[in-house]
Amino acid sequence: MVTTQQAIPFLDLKRVNAAHDASIRAAISRVLDSGWYILGNEVSCFEQEFAAYCEVKHCIGVADGLDALHLILRAYGIGDGDEVIVPSNTFIATWLAVSQAGAQPVPVEPDEATHNLDPACIEAAITARTKAIMPVHLYGQPADMAPILEIARRHGLKVIEDAAQAHGARYLGRRTGGLGDAAGFSFYPGKNLGALGDGGAITTNDDALAARLRMLRNYGSSIKYHHEVAGVNSRLDEIQAAVLRAKLPALDAENAARRRLAAAYFEALQDAPVLLPKAVAGAESVWHLMVVRTDRRADLQAALSRAEIGHMVHYPIACHAQQAYAHQTWPDLPIAERLQGQLLSLPIAPYMTEQEVSRIADVVKTALR
Repeated sequence: MVTTQQAIPFLDLKRVNAAHDASIRAAISRVLDSGWYILGNEVSCFEQEFAAYCEVKHCIGVADGLDALHLILRAYGIGDGDEVIVPSNTFIATWLAVSQAGAQPVPVEPDEATHNLDPACIEAAITARTKAIMPVHLYGQPADMAPILEIARRHGLKVIEDAAQAHGARYLGRRTGGLGDAAGFSFYPGKNLGALGDGGAITTNDDALAARLRMLRNYGSSIKYHHEVAGVNSRLDEIQAAVLRAKLPALDAENAARRRLAAAYFEALQDAPVLLPKAVAGAESVWHLMVVRTDRRADLQAALSRAEIGHMVHYPIACHAQQAYAHQTWPDLPIAERLQGQLLSLPIAPYMTEQEVSRIADVVKTALR
């Protein structure tokens, strides 16, 4: 039976961008009028503005979030024979960045309460070949960075934040993107700060790293037709940079709206038979995703579908279980495997209302009672 109430999509990008329609159109027209479409004023200005927003010295715009992480590893000289500690519970781009650099991803299990990398499990995974730790600020919640940084400094390791889902989040008062040695961001359209196509950026306070990254992203060149290193073509284009500039001023307000909706979810689901992520101490999430956990996921999915409420699974197959990594032998990773069978993402977006959250919560409670 189909509900007579209005459908609630998982994410409506037209509604997300409608709030910025005039400024986005003006931004695109500005680029068209300029006649300059690659590494021009829009990229330069966005890099300055996003660096200031993240409270860091440098931002380097690149083609996407995967390239951001991969290029950080390359710029640090991390590659063949090296190991990088990654969460077992994450989107595969975290692992692929390590693999593309020629290094080996070493999975560490998450804290089941937060779903983020468990600092207590990191040290046992460190070997003589370990060069970096790559924590992910999953679902918009910062990883527990203080103990991760302490472990890294003690062992002489780089800390590379995967901040693809955490634009604007804070940990102990500081923005993600400025917590480790460098960070990779994605501006995929569905992100809290989303472009109208692919886009990414790297943030860092390391002057030498920033200079090397600017060369690497542009064919290894800092002077036209002079190629100092074997680089790649991974450049944030002018139109996407202009769109991001148009949307950046509203990011904090939109993140605040997400936090209000998250609070409404927690209130409405406090007695429901689902588990919600526990907050990391000192962290301020930006709630890129609202993820619940249940052993009856199929029942809940069916009920939400009947009620025309969008939902997704982030992520249905753990990275080590993907065919892309089937050629390798992995340790037992029971937490990641358990989570992949229990997690379900509910709608959360700045344009939503608390009444919609209440309706979604009612469906959840009815389906699982």
